[in-house]
Amino acid sequence: MSIHPSVDNGISPEQEGFSGGTLHCHCASDQLEVTVGSQCAFNHVCGCTKCWKPEGAVFSQVAVVGRDTLSVTANEGKLRIIDPSAAIQRYACRDCGVHMYGRIENQNHPFHGFDFIHTELSDDEGWAPPEFAAFVSSIIESGHDPESMTEVRASLSAMGLAPYDCLSPALMDAIATHTAKAAGAL
Repeated sequence: MSIHPSVDNGISPEQEGFSGGTLHCHCASDQLEVTVGSQCAFNHVCGCTKCWKPEGAVFSQVAVVGRDTLSVTANEGKLRIIDPSAAIQRYACRDCGVHMYGRIENQNHPFHGFDFIHTELSDDEGWAPPEFAAFVSSIIESGHDPESMTEVRASLSAMGLAPYDCLSPALMDAIATHTAKAAGAL
C-alpha cells in the first residue's frame, strides 16, 4: 500500500532558510506553473475524497501558504475550478487534471487567506515535511478496505504521522478560536 510517494520511503526534513519554490502540473509541455514565495505550513497527508492524489496513492499531501505568496507564473489559461460550490476552490490543470492550488474565497472562513498546495509538484527541495495525517477514515469513502484501517493507522504512526479523523489539534483549535471570536465568545 502506498500512503503517498513523498512519505513511503521516509520523510525528507525541512531545509533551514527555504523560502518557497515552483510547482508544475504533469503536462509534458506548456506546463502550468505556480510560484510560492514562502515556506509551507501544516503539511500533512490527507485521506479526504476531494484532494488530488498521485496515481496509486491512498492519501494526498497538502500544505498551506499565505495567499499573498502564491502566483500563477505560466499558462494560467489552463486552470479550471473543480467545484465552484466547494469551500476550497481547487484550481486544476484542464489538460492533465493535477490540482495546482486551493483557495477559500469566503472571508468568514477560518482559513481565508491561506492557499492549499501540493509540495510534491515542486522539484525544489526543502519544503516543510508532513506533520500528521488528516481525515484518515475518509479513505474508506474512496473504496479502501475498512478491515485494514488498523494497519493504515499503524503505518502512519510508524512514519511519525499521527493519524486523525479530522485535522490536527492545533488546526482544530484555530478553527474553534475563529468561530468563538466571530460569535463574540472570545
